[in-house]
Amino acid sequence: MTQPDTQRPVALVTGVGRTVGIGAGIARRLAASGWDIAFTYWTAYDERMDWGVQSGATAEITKELTELGATAVPIEADLVDPAAPERIFAAAEERLGNVTALVMCHCESVDSGILDTTIESFDRHFAVNARATWLLIREYGRRFTGAPGTGRIVALTSDHTVNNLPYGASKGALDRITLAAAHELSHLGISANVINPGPIDTGWMNDDIRAAGIRETPLARLGTPEDTANLVDFLCSPRGQWINGQLLMSNGGFA
Repeated sequence: MTQPDTQRPVALVTGVGRTVGIGAGIARRLAASGWDIAFTYWTAYDERMDWGVQSGATAEITKELTELGATAVPIEADLVDPAAPERIFAAAEERLGNVTALVMCHCESVDSGILDTTIESFDRHFAVNARATWLLIREYGRRFTGAPGTGRIVALTSDHTVNNLPYGASKGALDRITLAAAHELSHLGISANVINPGPIDTGWMNDDIRAAGIRETPLARLGTPEDTANLVDFLCSPRGQWINGQLLMSNGGFA
């Protein structure tokens, strides 16, 4: 394994496919706070979504992180594949060394309800949002060599399940898996938390959804990737070590 020339800690951030996404915002904030960053993306997912592929996004994000002082390693990975987590960690360690923080922003998210969700869509949501979360956490726990109290796991969730059945249900499973890690990995001194960021417009909202989100938030605005990134940055810092096993709302009071 090639050891990095820097003593910066290493964060693995999943789901960093677009410059406007929450994952990219988190990667930037951690880079600015002194972390080296390995990040995953999956072009085929963006191709299926209404917003499409952002041309040059991976190179642009890598450049931004580098300008913030980080060594940045992009890794393309399909998290439907059960073998992907092992390959991701191997690639990150080869370039950067042992991973200190695992931040999971990846998701499968296709709207459908109880009556119209297909078996294929349901299974894909659980493969990406639940099973891959478990496998990433498992791989992280197997490989972690940091000092007790330094390890961090953070996962992003959602409680939006009405007319969004496979997404919301699989995110509920993600919550349970991540919070269990706070106890099952306690012998390693790793903290694990889940963040619900509420509605953040990263290109998926129409005007009606945007207006409703603003109307139903006491602070009268939508959340931003930076809002979520600030909380992740705190949790990953030494000051955040005592926050553990929590599902945290970071949504401006959205009802």
